[in-house]
Amino acid sequence: MFFLLRSTGLNPHTPLVIASGNAGKVREFAALLADLPLVVRPQPEGLEVEETGATFADNARLKAEAVAQATGCWALADDSGLAVEALAGAPGVHSARYAPTDPERIDRLLAELAAVGATDGADRRAAFIAALALADPSGVVRLTVEGRCEGVISQAPQGTGGFGYDPVFLVPELGLTFAEMDKATKGRVGHRGRAFAALEPELRELLGAAGGTS
Repeated sequence: MFFLLRSTGLNPHTPLVIASGNAGKVREFAALLADLPLVVRPQPEGLEVEETGATFADNARLKAEAVAQATGCWALADDSGLAVEALAGAPGVHSARYAPTDPERIDRLLAELAAVGATDGADRRAAFIAALALADPSGVVRLTVEGRCEGVISQAPQGTGGFGYDPVFLVPELGLTFAEMDKATKGRVGHRGRAFAALEPELRELLGAAGGTS
């Protein structure tokens, strides 16, 4: 666990807490934020936020608010997942809880698509969605953005990279699943990268309004 002094303004070298207990996600955001004069920190160990929202944006806001209030610092949260058209948007906000492990989640997804007769590409349309929320130290959400990547669910897993549903999420324009892409390509076309691209100019504007980034 770490302890931070309360930060009221978003200034250069302000601590920014990533509202996640996932070390990989914290590293990913640290890399995305590397060009900004912020001190990126993980959320305190043992802090859990119940994700009760009906949408990705709802859950991102819940996490950002709770972590900001708990730490007294600015907090950045994300919530993301897969929405499949033939399954009425499922697994949606339940993507991470669809089954106990990644292979089981993929197996369930493919089985449910087969059960509804979604056999060709048009029937298997899907989108990866990421919502980001930035809260100030009082817990007030100051920014929210969303990024989407459109694709289709492949007939079987392809590729060995990534995690989650990446092996079955195919981006038709590239002819690759997320699991077959290198990190740079996935970062460019992926939902989280697109969400961050929408957030970054707003974040820079907040920094500038607070006294510049020099």
